[in-house]
This record gives sequence, C-alpha cells and structure tokens, in this order.
Amino acid sequence: MSFLIVLAALVFLMYVAYRGHSVILFAPIAALGAVLLTDPSLVAPMFTGLFMDKMVGFLKLYFPVFLLGAVFGKLIELSGFSKSIVAATIRVVGAQRAMLSIVIVCAVLTYGGVSLFVVVFAVYPFAAELFRQGNIPKRLIPGTIALGAFTFTMDALPGTPQIQNIIPTAFFGTDTWAAPVLGTLGGVFILILGLAYLNWRRRVAQAAGEGYGDPATLLNEPAAFIGEKLAHPLIALLPLVMVGVSNLVLTRLIPGWYGDSHSFIPAVIGNPAPVVQEVAKIAAIWAVMGALLIGILTVLAFAWRTVFAHFAESTKSAIGGALLASMNTASEYGFGAVIAALPGFLLVAGALGSIPNPLINEAVTVTALAGITGSASGGMSIALAAMADTFIANANAAGIPMEVLHRVASMASGGMDTLPHNGAVITLLAVTGLTHRQAYKDIFAITVIKTLAVFVIIGLFYAFGWV
Repeated sequence: MSFLIVLAALVFLMYVAYRGHSVILFAPIAALGAVLLTDPSLVAPMFTGLFMDKMVGFLKLYFPVFLLGAVFGKLIELSGFSKSIVAATIRVVGAQRAMLSIVIVCAVLTYGGVSLFVVVFAVYPFAAELFRQGNIPKRLIPGTIALGAFTFTMDALPGTPQIQNIIPTAFFGTDTWAAPVLGTLGGVFILILGLAYLNWRRRVAQAAGEGYGDPATLLNEPAAFIGEKLAHPLIALLPLVMVGVSNLVLTRLIPGWYGDSHSFIPAVIGNPAPVVQEVAKIAAIWAVMGALLIGILTVLAFAWRTVFAHFAESTKSAIGGALLASMNTASEYGFGAVIAALPGFLLVAGALGSIPNPLINEAVTVTALAGITGSASGGMSIALAAMADTFIANANAAGIPMEVLHRVASMASGGMDTLPHNGAVITLLAVTGLTHRQAYKDIFAITVIKTLAVFVIIGLFYAFGWV
C-alpha cells in the first residue's frame, strides 16, 4: 500500500502537469496527499519542515540565476542580437538546419558550464527567430532545446561541468573525465538519434502544411526588433561567449578569493554571531551569477541605445517569467523531498536493489529514482547515498572499473528524470509559452533516446571492454 501511495502521487502530479494545471498549486497537494494516506499526523510537520524548507532552500540558491537568466534572454531579444545571429546562421547552414544550429548552441553553453535553466532563457529567443524564419512549428522548440541542453552535454560527454557529472566523483573516487570512450559514444548515439527524430517530426509537419504557428495565438513570443540596423553577428555572439568564458574563469577564481568559507559580522545593534558562508557549496552558483551579470553588461555596452527605450517594461515581463519558472521548479523540488521521505519510496529503492547485474542495477535504480523525484541530481544523490557501497562491492566482484560506474550513474540520472513533472521541463514549457499537450511528446521521445543510451554504453562495455 505504501508503494501504491507513492505511485499514485507521482501519477497524479504528472497528469495535472500534462493537463496544464499549475504545479505550484498541485505539487504540495500531491505530496501532502501521499503523507495524509501514510500518516495523517505528519501532514503539517512535513509541509512546514520538509516541503517548504526544501522549496525555500531551492529559491534561496537559484532564484538569482533564474532572474538574471531571464533578464539576459530579454536583452538578447531587445538588442536584436538574436535576429542577427539567426540571420548569419541561415546564411551559413540554411534555414532547414535550424534544429542542428539550436542543438549546437545549447551544447556549447552547457558544456561550457552554463546552468541548464540559463540556457533555456538565453537560447529561446534565437530558437524562436530561427524556427519562424524556417517556418518550422514552434511546438518543436522544446524538444530541440532539450536535446541540446538536457542530454549528452549534461552528463554523457567526459569533462562536462554540470552537477550530474560531478556528484558521482564523491562516491566512486573518480573525476569528471571518467570513462571518456563510453561517454563520447553515448553522446554521439543521443545526438544522432535525437536529430534524426526531430528532423523526421519537422518533415511530417512540413508535409502536412504546418508552419511556425499563428502569431495571434502563440504565447511568450520574443519581442520584435525595432532598431534601425542589426549588429554584426560576431558582436551579437559576444555576450554568449562572455557568459561561457566568465563562468569558467569565475568557477576557478572564486574559491581562491574566498577560501573554503568566508564569515562576516553584520553591522547591527548588539553582539550578533558571525555569518559564515561555506564557499564550496555556493561557488558554482556565484560563478553563474557573475557570468550572467557580465553578459548583461556586454549587451548593454553594445546596444544601450536600442535596449533603453523598452528596458523597464520588458524587464518586468522577464522578472515575471523568472518568478513563475523558479516557483514551478522549487515546488517540484519540495515534492521530491517529501516523496523520498515516505516508506513507499524505501520499498521502491529496496526492490530496485534486487537486480543482479551491477551496471543494470545501478542504471535502473538511478533513472527510476530520478523519474520519481523529477530531478536528475536529486534522484542520483538519493540512489548513491543509499546504495553506492553495494554498487562498488558488486562492481569490484565483477571486475568493473569505478569509471564505468560513474558514467552509467551520471547518464542514467538524465534519463527518465524528464517526465512531465520535472522542473526543467516545466520551466522550458513556461519560457516557450507552450503546454505539455502541445510539446511534451517530443521531449519524451528525447527522454526515451537518452535512457536507451545508458544501456547502449553498458552493452559496449560488456562487448568490447571499452572505458
């Protein structure tokens, strides 16, 4: 019964998300409904002590990233930089390769260390303009961005600085470059199959006479460029380059500036205790925030006159979008924390541990828990915290290197995590102005391809011994 309660809460939340209802409202309802059926006395303590604590904790860490990412994306629209880059891209690769162009841009940003959520805000203006000029249905944008940002550069390619590739290092004693051959082959598999699927969807829509969509009914369309002249494409690209480079540089410099921790005494009446900040836990977020500020200043430096006239009104809409996207994701985070604290979740984890093959066991466990919690990093953290010692012992007995365990865990975390209730999926749809019913089918197809890739690299390891 406890397992069925967890399953019912998950299915309910996926259903309401797919139907277009607010996850901000229904995530706590689904989570606390499961608590009510498990132990009614825990409803209030779970809500305040766990759901709200995790939700507010997420906002404390990540809302500035959402806010600055939304403002950066809006300024890219207003400046005409997105239109300039799209025009140059069409001249170089052709309008029919719009999907490949967007996947490449997303991949470069995520492999450069830019947060997945920031990539959504930053790339959407380019994608919308490119798809409009190529007359490709707007509903295919989320699937395209998902392929470029949420898959092979997130956790498959060796060396990626995304958190999904960092978490396993603490459990297996590896580094981010673990299993480079398997990771690269898995990434190529995802890229080829993903692009083949998306281009097939584009051709089907084209054959049916479907274009970008009716401007009168589309939501969250990027603002039209009203300046006199488009910037040179290299200048238009500069803010994106600055974000990627600054993020990399600041990630390395910040720990050196502040050390492992930094403290200060607030200037208030009385004798307050020092405020201590653990820098290691926040350095990556500070780096992203600093990089986005540099990107924003770069746009303003080159397009202040164009942006200024509509800066106030446009940034209001960007802030509203950031609030909605961050609250959606934070509610999902709280839901996952509550579900992971229920007895039914332990039953799921225990049942998954009975799979005999070490790599299959790890892959299924990590991707299942990521799917249940709606979080790649959250599901993997739970799985490895509970079962890493078992995975290691079984792998040692079977002669499997720790690097392979690392890569399988990392790639599996980004498999079934992108179910309808996933925070990144909800953010992506909110930013693009589309619903689950309109666009989730293609995201799910990419999810299936991504999950399949994990078992492909497991097969390659057993067949050829590649690492």
